Amino acid sequence: MEAEILTVTQLTDLIKGTLEETFPGLWVTGEISNYLHHSSGHRYFTLKDPGAQIKCVIWKFVGQHLTFEPENGMKVKLFGDVTVYSRGGVYQIRVTRLLPLGVGELEAKFQELKQKLYEEGLFDEEHKKPLPLFPSTIGIVTSPTGAAIRDMINILTRRAPWVRIILAPVHVQGEGAAEEIARAIGNFNRFKAVDLIIAGRGGGSLEDLWAFNEEVVARAIYASDIPVVSAVGHQIDYTISDFVADLRAPTPSAAAELVAPDIIDLRAALRNMRLKLSRGAMAYIELAREKLSGLTRSPVFRRPMEFIYARQQEIDDFKMALQKSMTAYMKYQRQELSSMTEKLVALSPEGILQRGYAVVRSIPDGKILKRAEETSEGKAVSIKLYKGSLDATVDKVEKESD
Repeated sequence: MEAEILTVTQLTDLIKGTLEETFPGLWVTGEISNYLHHSSGHRYFTLKDPGAQIKCVIWKFVGQHLTFEPENGMKVKLFGDVTVYSRGGVYQIRVTRLLPLGVGELEAKFQELKQKLYEEGLFDEEHKKPLPLFPSTIGIVTSPTGAAIRDMINILTRRAPWVRIILAPVHVQGEGAAEEIARAIGNFNRFKAVDLIIAGRGGGSLEDLWAFNEEVVARAIYASDIPVVSAVGHQIDYTISDFVADLRAPTPSAAAELVAPDIIDLRAALRNMRLKLSRGAMAYIELAREKLSGLTRSPVFRRPMEFIYARQQEIDDFKMALQKSMTAYMKYQRQELSSMTEKLVALSPEGILQRGYAVVRSIPDGKILKRAEETSEGKAVSIKLYKGSLDATVDKVEKESD
């Protein structure tokens, strides 16, 4: 029986299938060499150690979420599956996660969540809410037994004794701590009992501070309608909560100082304002006094009746001028009217008759005769004069040529 003969493609596909089934996902460590970030967005490199090397590829959609840029010589650990690049006939690792060697799991989770929330816009400045200048009630989300709460209460009481403090006691580390913190922030928003919220704790290791790196806490801070100040650990500590919060305070004590104005400073500011107002008022009064003094020296104030009489005389002169103008105007208008009346009368039928003209009408139809040919000898006519009328008979008709 003749043995089955495979093509190169068939053999490669068999090898590829075997590798992918045998190594569906595994962690590998090594050193990066021949690193290439292609214009297509894909990344290619060789992972090597002193005894061997293997090709690796990071597809563009995976590489977009990397928290660092790989470099030649960098020691890394990666997770992926083993496959075969058929065209080149080489086996390679398709990388889905890449971490610098020595970075712990918590640090890796921190960087991944930070990148994710950044891309979603949770850190954008446009979402930051301003803090109230003079809060009357402050909610604090922290452990009821830690040094952080004692420090914040002492500072707030000293700086702003009018501020009411409401504590939401929570666990700040350990299992369930993140959920408690998120729930406390949500409750403050639900009951609208405070003007701002401080969420934080004292210093510790990355593991101790981890509750403030959890996504549930970050989203609770982002969803808060009340401004949130993150105050976690020491000045060198940064958590995800710090990036999402409306304000990051380096320590809980610093948060207490940032959110409440110092009563001593306020009193000093009030004294300065009172002094400025007093000086301003005195300057205004002095200016008004000088104005009044200047006015009293003017003729109007020294001889007020003379000023009034002078104004009255001006009014009388104006009145007389107005009367003269009106009289002249009325006389002119009457003359114009009389002239127009005379013209109208002269042009009226009665005026024409008065000048010796007559109106001749035929009898009996009363038609006005304008031409001699409109009547004939023996016809009766009526003649309208200026005063009275005549009836006559036509004896002779003399026609005019046109």
